[in-house]
Amino acid sequence: MHMGDPSLASMLPFDSIGQIGQIGQIGLYEQPKPRFIFKMPRVVPDQKGKFEQDELFRRLGRESDVRYTGYRDRPTEERQVRFQTGCREGHTEVAFVATGTNIQLVFHTGTNGYTHGEHGRECDFEKEHGKVHLRSHFIMNGVCVRWRGWIDLERLEGIGCLEFDEKAAAIEDAMLRDQIERYNQRLRDFDEKQRAYRQQQERLDTELDARHGGHGGHAAQRHALGHAPPGSVPPGPHPHLPMQYRA
Repeated sequence: MHMGDPSLASMLPFDSIGQIGQIGQIGLYEQPKPRFIFKMPRVVPDQKGKFEQDELFRRLGRESDVRYTGYRDRPTEERQVRFQTGCREGHTEVAFVATGTNIQLVFHTGTNGYTHGEHGRECDFEKEHGKVHLRSHFIMNGVCVRWRGWIDLERLEGIGCLEFDEKAAAIEDAMLRDQIERYNQRLRDFDEKQRAYRQQQERLDTELDARHGGHGGHAAQRHALGHAPPGSVPPGPHPHLPMQYRA
């Protein structure tokens, strides 16, 4: 049996057919590269460290002037109404005056038009006359933070700051670790499949080598004993050769 024998194809896996005749590549199959989609994490690994060291967070972490930024092209009276309406619906837009950082605040609206969080009202019109006190939780630049402050209902200006949200950060950290672990597990599963595939190919190559070696050994043994292999021409002059070609 030799490399060009078509019967060899039936001994190989399907993925090796078509590569017969290429020495050193029998049974080899280049698997497609894996496509692992890693979802962008919502938070950074060290949220508290970034909140304490990042210059922007350090500036926004100090109480400073803020103002309502919605509907700036409308009259003051209309903006006042829209601001209070938005707060009761559970949203508003504010900006830090010093840095120009705009933030969309969102609350969970209650049935009475006021919003309540785990630590009390997140939108409170009753705490101080003529003002609304706000608190909103969100993720900013990969860090869980809490906006806390108040806005004057007439001037639409006030004081606010960002605080590090310990509880939300712990929840997001756990989710991040779980996401990374699931991604690493997929990589380990893929490596294991690759290892099993290579071992299978090595066993296949070993079996093919054994088959080639076995046929060659039998042929040499038959030749040494004076037996011609099946289909071979017996020794001596061929009976159908003309006399001038006979030895």
